[in-house]
Amino acid sequence: MNALHKAEALIEALDYFRAFRKKIIVVKLGGSIMDDSDCLNSTLADLVLMETAGMFPVLVHGGGKAIDQAMAKQGLQPKKIAGRRITDDDTLAIVRDVLTNETNADIVRRIRNLGGRAIPLHTGAMQVMWGKKWLLPTESGLVDLGHVGVVDKVDNNLISDFISAGVIPVIPSLAIDDKNAWLNINADTAACAVAISLKAEKLVFLSDTPGILRDRKDPVSLITSLNEKDCKDLIEKGVIDAGMIPKVEACLDSLQKGVGKTHMIDGRQKHSLLLEIFTKQGTGTEITLS
Repeated sequence: MNALHKAEALIEALDYFRAFRKKIIVVKLGGSIMDDSDCLNSTLADLVLMETAGMFPVLVHGGGKAIDQAMAKQGLQPKKIAGRRITDDDTLAIVRDVLTNETNADIVRRIRNLGGRAIPLHTGAMQVMWGKKWLLPTESGLVDLGHVGVVDKVDNNLISDFISAGVIPVIPSLAIDDKNAWLNINADTAACAVAISLKAEKLVFLSDTPGILRDRKDPVSLITSLNEKDCKDLIEKGVIDAGMIPKVEACLDSLQKGVGKTHMIDGRQKHSLLLEIFTKQGTGTEITLS
């Protein structure tokens, strides 16, 4: 891209800079991007640019493969039901260590190395998510997954204090219950809870797919925009299925509770976050109520 094209791209983005200035954008980080240093740095650079331009990005993340790898080193076999990790005492200790001491610390360090300001929000006075135990509903009844929960309270005042000061909050998918016990939280639902509490303008899911596809084997079949009725029709037809259903349902739930728009984009594509927010064509699937 020559200098003129760069200038034209900035002019195209001007309206978006104005529209989203001082608006909260919650980003959920997940998938193989967590294991790809270049892609991760690209996404975090996008967040730093967004904050520099006057937006209020908030990052929520899980642990993914890093947790499985840490368990393997301890001779433990990951166990999941319907995609949810069974979290016993030993597993919880590993989840906590990976999420806080490895993944979260690494993300914060990378943001700072990119010239941004970031703060890890977990543990003690910096804890921002509280939750309650959750049982998995199945056809045969409720299943106890151990130390697994859902978020029922978010300290949006603390988060707001940091974003107003130009600091990017980095929040792992962990919560504390009313007995000060730790709970492992699904990162998608954690991001939704944060976005709902903050009344975010946007909630963006970064994952390993280009968005929602009519044919999962054909990236060209990307659906760029969906409303609530479209989503329900596609679920009924089986186009949206398996692990994509809870993500879409989480998007719809957050929209119904005050979030402006939700997006599903490919975190493996460099600067996909900027392309989705600052260009007319976008890059993934945008989901709205109507």
